Parts: sequence; C-alpha cells; structure tokens
Amino acid sequence: MIERSLVLLKPDAVQRGFMGEIIMRFERAGLKIVGTKMVWVDKDFAKKHYAEHVEKAFYKGLEKVITHGPVLALAIEGVEAIATVRKMVGGTEPKSAAPGTIRGDYAHVSYGYADKQGIGIKNLIHASANTEDAKKEISLWFKAEEMHSYKTVHDIHILE
Repeated sequence: MIERSLVLLKPDAVQRGFMGEIIMRFERAGLKIVGTKMVWVDKDFAKKHYAEHVEKAFYKGLEKVITHGPVLALAIEGVEAIATVRKMVGGTEPKSAAPGTIRGDYAHVSYGYADKQGIGIKNLIHASANTEDAKKEISLWFKAEEMHSYKTVHDIHILE
C-alpha cells in the first residue's frame, strides 16, 4: 500500500545540520519527498500540531522545542511509508533509540536529563503515528497545491 507520512525535522535537526543526511536516508530507503517547506512554528500552530498533548504536563516542553527555530516539514510517500519512517526514526527517547535509527545515531538525551533540566526532549524528528494522524497532519502542514506527484527509479521496483 502506498502511503504518505508527515515528517518534521525539528529545530535541533536543522540547527545541527542534519537535514540533508536525514532526507538522504529516506530517499535511499525508496521513499520520496512529495512535499517540503521550511516553517518557523509559532505557539498557535504548535497547539494545532500537538492538539492531543496541550493539556499534558510535558506540553510546554514540546512547544518550546518546536518553536525554538525553523522546522523542515516533509510529506514522504512510499510503500507502507508510515511504518517504514517510524522504524527509521527510532524510539521517542533518543537515549533508548536503537543504533542505526535517526534518533539512535544523532541524539542521546534521556527523558531523565530533560526533566531534570526542565527542558523539552530534543529528539530531532517527528513522524506520523498512523494513517489517521498522517492525513490530519499533512493537511495541517500542506495545502493541496503544495503536494507533488512524480516518478522515481524506485517506482520501477515497486510497480513491476
């Protein structure tokens, strides 16, 4: 099944210069970028993106992390893209994320450290959790005319 997932390269990924390398990982896995833009998220938009977390104790940390600098928003398409992207991204807590995942390779902060410092966890990236979230998130971040369709060499391998 061909799916789309929202991926956000959060301000810590942008500031640390990992955008190109992370995009390359997705493309090498046969996924394609069908939408992209850089956005500086404000508090109102953060509340829309993290609507299910706004009333939770950790929300202020999420908001501070996502509004700290520019975010690169990506709509990624491919075979079972949601599960593939989440596997590549790794666990939410960077310290526990498996080596070989984006978080496991490029971040190491623990929940304990972030809590002790009173900061949000800098885990580089957001990926849609499921089909419903992906549809909702992509429509929040992208207008229909900002989405693109095109063929890549990977399409040959999944269509023939």
